[in-house]
Amino acid sequence: MDAIFIRELHVQALIGVYPKERESRQTLVLDLELGANIGPAAACDRLDDTLDYATVARRIDQFAAASDFQLVETLAERIAELLLREFNVPWLRLRLCKPGAIAGARDAGVLIERGTR
Repeated sequence: MDAIFIRELHVQALIGVYPKERESRQTLVLDLELGANIGPAAACDRLDDTLDYATVARRIDQFAAASDFQLVETLAERIAELLLREFNVPWLRLRLCKPGAIAGARDAGVLIERGTR
């Protein structure tokens, strides 16, 4: 299976458990791999025959901006569900990072895989 990927997509979301975290949106960073068959698009060189990663990125950004979760686990799971449903991908790997979540660490977050590879 081929994969289309997006690295270090920055999105804004209301996320966090503690009251201070809930005062404003925070920047989260997302890495994504989406299972895809790129053969048809490569053969005809047409965007309509592949997974448009710009459209995927915009949809994730819209969803994150409208979200209001406490846990990155929940946001990651909801993004995965959305991508599987709306873009009909068979498999995905999603890494969602919350920069500055832990003092002394660049970031913390979750890595999930959903679907069948």
